[in-house]
Amino acid sequence: MTQMRTQAAPAGAATATAQGAPAARGTSTAVRIQRSTAPASVGSLTGIGLMLAGTLSVQFGSAVAALLFPRVEALGVVALRVTIAAVLLLAVCRPRLRGHSRADWAVVGAFGLALGGMNILFYQAIDRIPLGPAVTLEVLGPLLLSVATARRAVSLAWAGLALAGVFLLGQDGFDQLNPAGAGFALGAGVMCAAYIVCNSRAGARFPRLDGLALAMGVAALVSLPLGVGSAGTTLLEPEVLGLGLAVALLSSGLPYTLELLALRRLPASTFAVLMSLAPAVAALAGFLVLGQTLSASQCLAIALVVAASAGAVRTGRVNRS
Repeated sequence: MTQMRTQAAPAGAATATAQGAPAARGTSTAVRIQRSTAPASVGSLTGIGLMLAGTLSVQFGSAVAALLFPRVEALGVVALRVTIAAVLLLAVCRPRLRGHSRADWAVVGAFGLALGGMNILFYQAIDRIPLGPAVTLEVLGPLLLSVATARRAVSLAWAGLALAGVFLLGQDGFDQLNPAGAGFALGAGVMCAAYIVCNSRAGARFPRLDGLALAMGVAALVSLPLGVGSAGTTLLEPEVLGLGLAVALLSSGLPYTLELLALRRLPASTFAVLMSLAPAVAALAGFLVLGQTLSASQCLAIALVVAASAGAVRTGRVNRS
């Protein structure tokens, strides 16, 4: 994914310094989280838009990635996706390597491991089971995080409704699951929850997108040796590199950037429930890219998830007002 570099936190951002702007480049001190002076609705709507755009990008990127599996297998696709995204982000962001504390580097390391683990496990899952059920199982991690971080009873109700929609969405495909694929998808969900937490902490400790760029570099160091061992020199074929670039832009750089920026505007509970839209978007991507059709129960599941997400966003806006 590509990302846009920012010089200051947008209006309505929840993560800011005492002066209302992010820390200077290379600063190692964690920024202080305060209530923004801008209207809550501005930050909310901006964060919602960023999150939805990121979800669309990553799910269509996953559908495109599935087209590469016959050529370089799942680990090869992960290596292409993460490594290309890391190179692009490091070149654009040019993060400063000095002046950071051990705690800052620990956050980056954990963030990178979460990124790499999430990608590796998810691609292993969709290599074995259909895209819709795989995303459905992966979303369970963020939903559990939403329940754990919710502070109002109504937030738990929205999360429960979203969870019901997630299970209904995958109902038609669960009979096709095998234990390994389901296990990989559930593991990806755990890594996804860790990604949300680490993403938020990295956004607070590092200026602009530096934390994400450094974490993506860590993820590349983890995934590249596995991809080379799996696919070898096939990774260097022009057609494979071209599709790998498309997957990297759609599935890594752009959505991770948008999600990092969204986390500066939305509470973790709202962010996590918004991620429950992923199965619905995955179903749409599967239909448009892979020719998968939607059943009546899947359409109903999409409606439930959208309703739950809208309710969670409204609750989050009330909490910040």
